[in-house]
Amino acid sequence: MKTLTTTPLAAGLAGTALTAFAPMVWGTTYVVTTELLPPGHPLFAGLMRALPAGLIALAITRTLPRGTWWLKAAALGVLNIGMFFPLLFVAAERLPGGVAATLGAAQPLLVAILAVAVLRQSPSAWRFAWGVVGIVGVGLVVLGPAAGFDFIGVIAGLGGAATMALGVTLTKRWGRPADVGPTAFASWQLTAGGLFLVPVTFLFEGAPPAIDLNAALGYLWLGLVGGLLAYVLWFRGITSLPVTSVAVLGLLSPMVAALLGAALLGQSLGLIQLVGFALALASIVAGQITPKSAIR
Repeated sequence: MKTLTTTPLAAGLAGTALTAFAPMVWGTTYVVTTELLPPGHPLFAGLMRALPAGLIALAITRTLPRGTWWLKAAALGVLNIGMFFPLLFVAAERLPGGVAATLGAAQPLLVAILAVAVLRQSPSAWRFAWGVVGIVGVGLVVLGPAAGFDFIGVIAGLGGAATMALGVTLTKRWGRPADVGPTAFASWQLTAGGLFLVPVTFLFEGAPPAIDLNAALGYLWLGLVGGLLAYVLWFRGITSLPVTSVAVLGLLSPMVAALLGAALLGQSLGLIQLVGFALALASIVAGQITPKSAIR
């Protein structure tokens, strides 16, 4: 009987596809936030997305950090979860989804910059150019003539992109302990980020909002699928794939958000949006090509 083997190319494509699932799920955040969650509680939404999922994963893996990983896990949890989640929800509440998504699309460009500063990678005109193309593509997809620019929302959107970019870059630099799986690794960060959000949430928002059936379903989706499952796959991808290739997959999030807006909220997609989709997809594909094999 012949034994089936997986080629490096097939393994790389499979890893990329699994990693891409995370930003695709995160693309549902905008519609879930606006249609299911109680308004005015972005910090509580971030808390509910992080802490329950982190505690569940900890209970499953029963693995705690050791040595310097207590500090590293805390730092990554605050950057990737604790600061990113509330900034994401603030931007989603105060800005049209398209504006928030376009600001978030700056993350691959920021990662390309941080890869030079933190990971000591050589500057790549290829990465920077396609990062700009990705932002333009997402902008064409989701921005419309009625787009508004609330100052606090814009700062939150850019801040979320920056904290996530730094968290992704540091995750790549520090890697993952050899004897720790991706589920345990995600549990550390989700728990650390959730614990960071507990005092911040009650300090700024007070008592939790009333949770009806729609809100409960929204929090379950964001916590179990958008939190636990998505972050396990995301951190697995960061540690096994080039960091800039992973970061550009984040462009899938606003694209999914736009498609959901068209399918569920009656938003239209015209020729300009289709051109934007083509540019964003080209940026994602180009991001999977290493600079050594690309024209700089």
